[in-house]
Amino acid sequence: MQFPESWLREFCNPPLTTAQLADTLTMAGLEVEDLHPVAPPFSKVVVGEIKEAVQHPNADRLRVCQVDVGQGALLNIVCGAPNARVGIRVPCALVGAELPPGEDGKPFAIKLGKLRGVESQGMLCSARELKLNDDHGGLLELDAAAPIGANIRDVLQLDDTVFTLKLTPNLAHGLSVYGVAREVSALTGAPLNTPAIAPVKTGSKDVLPVKVSAPDLCGRFSGRIIRNVNTKAATPAWMVDRLARCGQRSVTALVDISNYVMFEYSRPSHIFDLDKIHGALDVRWGKPGEQLKLLNGNTITVDEKVGVISDDVQVESLAGIMGGDATAVSDDTKNIYVEAAFWWPLAVQGRSRRFNFSTDAGHRFERGVDPSLTVEHIERITQLIIDICGTPDTVCGPIDDQTLSLPEAKPVTLRVARAAKVIGMPLTQEQCAGALRRLGLDVAEGQGTLTVTPPPYRFDLSIEEDLIEEVARIIGYNALPATPPLAPITARVRTEAQRSRFAVRHALAGLGYQETINFSFVEEQWEAELAGNKDPIRLLNPIASQMSVMRSSLLGSLIQVLRFNLDRKATRVRIFEQGRVYMRDATVATSDTTVAGIRQPMLVAGLAYGDTDGLQWGNKEGRTDFYDVKGDVEALLWPIEPVFEAAEHPALHPGRSARVLVDGQPIGFVGELHPRWRQSYELPQAPVLFELSLDAVLRRDIPVASPVARFQSVERDLALIVADTVSHSSLMGAIHAAPVAGLLRDALLFDVYRPQVKAGQVAPSSGPAAGEKSMAVRLTLNSDEATLTEQQIESTVQAVVQSLAEQTGARLRS
Repeated sequence: MQFPESWLREFCNPPLTTAQLADTLTMAGLEVEDLHPVAPPFSKVVVGEIKEAVQHPNADRLRVCQVDVGQGALLNIVCGAPNARVGIRVPCALVGAELPPGEDGKPFAIKLGKLRGVESQGMLCSARELKLNDDHGGLLELDAAAPIGANIRDVLQLDDTVFTLKLTPNLAHGLSVYGVAREVSALTGAPLNTPAIAPVKTGSKDVLPVKVSAPDLCGRFSGRIIRNVNTKAATPAWMVDRLARCGQRSVTALVDISNYVMFEYSRPSHIFDLDKIHGALDVRWGKPGEQLKLLNGNTITVDEKVGVISDDVQVESLAGIMGGDATAVSDDTKNIYVEAAFWWPLAVQGRSRRFNFSTDAGHRFERGVDPSLTVEHIERITQLIIDICGTPDTVCGPIDDQTLSLPEAKPVTLRVARAAKVIGMPLTQEQCAGALRRLGLDVAEGQGTLTVTPPPYRFDLSIEEDLIEEVARIIGYNALPATPPLAPITARVRTEAQRSRFAVRHALAGLGYQETINFSFVEEQWEAELAGNKDPIRLLNPIASQMSVMRSSLLGSLIQVLRFNLDRKATRVRIFEQGRVYMRDATVATSDTTVAGIRQPMLVAGLAYGDTDGLQWGNKEGRTDFYDVKGDVEALLWPIEPVFEAAEHPALHPGRSARVLVDGQPIGFVGELHPRWRQSYELPQAPVLFELSLDAVLRRDIPVASPVARFQSVERDLALIVADTVSHSSLMGAIHAAPVAGLLRDALLFDVYRPQVKAGQVAPSSGPAAGEKSMAVRLTLNSDEATLTEQQIESTVQAVVQSLAEQTGARLRS
């Protein structure tokens, strides 16, 4: 919202400077985003009237003018403007004047000089030379009533300031100069000047038939016929200036009048060429396939979700947004129809964005426009039309006003105690009531309560918190006391058994991974393919069609990042992400940090693709495989020792993936991407991925000190024959489960042998047969009390062998 300060002060003129007024508005929630003067500083520029203009004797494009500036004697000024002619009043810079700086940044001084041999005693100025606008087509022509010799800054009100407000959507009542003045009056106590709008005298009974077929689109429709207007009339300079300072260029007198009242009272309106309307008007929802050429030249196709105004032949206007070209006023227009309506905000919201443009009218209607003053504002528009475009034959018809359905003003109750608690300062009922009444609200007082019936121009007052906000705004945010917090402040110290998320990030970075941050909403296809989630949590209003569901896995995001890098010729990618995922869980209840029915755990996931170590001289190139990433997972979890067991995951290769367990509890997966998804995502080779519960990764076992053994340790090697299906983890589990009285300190697998038995051959009796393998394990034995005896060693080894035989079916290789 942009407007000049002088216009605002016509409605409310508080005893504040410009800076103080801007600060007052900002502190009340109407943020003043920008303040800038209407014109840059310049001096000694007055109103001059050209009394004579003759051809320069030595130049074809120059004229010698005699200019009256109210000093008695006429000034002789040489001018090259094409519109320099007798009788016009223009800005005249006297000798000694300083005009706004040019490209060099220095003020331009006017001196007595000669142009082609003729003395020039000043300079006649264009708007561009005064830095008022970019028009350099000729001299700036002033109103014929401008007093000769008067300071041009006073005549054009150039010592004015343009305010630019940055309004939030709930402040629709501030989208007009009068609306801002109403706020200033409430904030400062200065009187509000509300000009009376007198009805215009009617001279005919002509009424244009209008039918409102959609009350859910239009709640009130008002209009009037005005005949015999002069559409070629020039817009007064004062109106052109005010519109320009509101950021609106002048178009024609009728359009300017409509825009002027919109900025003045936040009343968008539309003026039709009456003679171009075929029959009656119908206010309705559009029909699929109907087309409309708008005033901006665009032709759009509407449907049943877009409101229109049509006549008996075609659609004439886009309801609440923009008029149509077919009934636009022109220089040939003589008879007009002025329309002002109340369009329901929900019926206008989002419609202009469908057609890739926005309008000031739509901006206001979708936030809410006062439905109670359509008739008064038509009277205001009518009076301006008569004053500017009126002729002796101009005649006005009566206003046809149809009220169908208006917003219901529902009372809102404010509890004074609640307001004091929310605002954070002691408040009395008198203070709250006074603040609300200053805003012009109707307040009914109760025992500790205030009940407000919102006026029709306040669409934002619907709950108690809205009234609390109004009280805080009027009392002033700067009046809030600086109250220190009462809650004790205690540092959140992590236990020694837990590390921070930053430590996890640093650990992964140390392993060569780079962190990525991705959206929590992803493609539905990822959830089905990579997470096996057929019923993901859907977004009600997704920002894009391919981001319509909440993720339950981080793997899809990592693969997307991989593809992005591969498209840019990356050959080696190692990335990770810490992020929250969202899963349905009926056991979750609503709390300060949870939502009922949705579990939101934090996960950490990584992806490795390409060479293991990258290009280097010391090692040969080798693709990253399952065991490389398994080692990274083990390093990430250290000193906890995870267990890996074969398992299947929707995103991973069924034979090259494993479940990760800690203390027997699954915490995630690691494995190679499934060949189906590798082919689907067009990846040259399969990446290896892992995904773990972050809570499990954050856990850290507290180290326990143990003394260095004082006695010599003993090592024994066992060659075991087991079935080919026996895994390393099951073998080690059986060894450590043996009853060895604490003498077994370590067990290490150092060899695996599978016989190459060809068809028809018989396996050696002492070695593994077909379907078997040999696993060699080194046992380390020790005691803290004494050197081990041969009997202790032998009994320990036998206990291990027996445990292996019972749990894995292992036998010693002879």
